[in-house]
Amino acid sequence: MQIDVFTLFPELFPAYLEASILGRAQQAGLLGVGVHNIRSYATDKHQVTDDTPFGGGGGMVMKPEPIFAAVESVLGAPPAVPVILLSPQGRVFTQAVAQELAQHSRLALICGRYEGVDERVRQHLATDEISIGDFVLTGGELPALLLIDAVARNLAGVLGQADGALTDSHATGLLEGPHYTRPAEFRGWGVPPELLSGDHARIARWRRQQALRRTAQRRPDLLERADLSAEDRKLLEGNDE
Repeated sequence: MQIDVFTLFPELFPAYLEASILGRAQQAGLLGVGVHNIRSYATDKHQVTDDTPFGGGGGMVMKPEPIFAAVESVLGAPPAVPVILLSPQGRVFTQAVAQELAQHSRLALICGRYEGVDERVRQHLATDEISIGDFVLTGGELPALLLIDAVARNLAGVLGQADGALTDSHATGLLEGPHYTRPAEFRGWGVPPELLSGDHARIARWRRQQALRRTAQRRPDLLERADLSAEDRKLLEGNDE
């Protein structure tokens, strides 16, 4: 997958993109990320990319010309790939949206700044708007990194375990249950005996039960929407016999 990011602050991206899983994914050719400086596409001497809003009001608005020029120079006009504007007004980003976006071979992300972008970018260039939650950030760079990370985890070969992303919290509609590693006892706190039993069926039942219970405790709204089997309901009630 290729992801192109359009931003006024490209220097914010390398440290995160070059580390850990995302760095290895790029080295392996599973993921490509191009970071493009919108300011480079401004044509005036001072490379101005924002201006005061018509009608007055506080803040500055990102001008349409540099954004259109940047996106169309890289992707063509009109772009033949999804162009996503990171915006608090967009649809809320979820694991399901990450899985949806991972089906594309290429994506473009526009990072807004200041008071936002000229409405003509939203109307005539962006094909989608995505928000990472009901709050406002200084710009779209952190949401872009979040989206890249979440989408990349769903690409084949990116995670060490082939089905790793399929068992993440929210991937199944539930939260994940607890995890343990060595030592088997720490400060008198032990590991649940089910995980030490070597009985794979027993371990699977325990993990499913813990996921159901944790979701019920922390995100009952998810449980209300989950497609639970009769066995799930027994596990949730504590009857796994």
